[in-house]
Amino acid sequence: MSTQQKHPLTLQLDAEAVAMFLGISDTDKEKLEILVSSLFKEYKQSNHETLKKTMDEISQNAQERGLTPEILEDILAEEE
Repeated sequence: MSTQQKHPLTLQLDAEAVAMFLGISDTDKEKLEILVSSLFKEYKQSNHETLKKTMDEISQNAQERGLTPEILEDILAEEE
């Protein structure tokens, strides 16, 4: 999907999140990588004081574009 060069990054996640990530398809892993990259880019470009505010804004934008929590849950549950 992305033509940008990728670089490894280590994040500390809880065991459940790691298990879920390891259990999903390569396509869904790539989608999550794009989502996380977008989160960092939006955070860098924002003038917000906290990551929470930025995440809330991203969530609101996603919902305005039709991505509901239920749809996201269904996408993540497809691979379980």
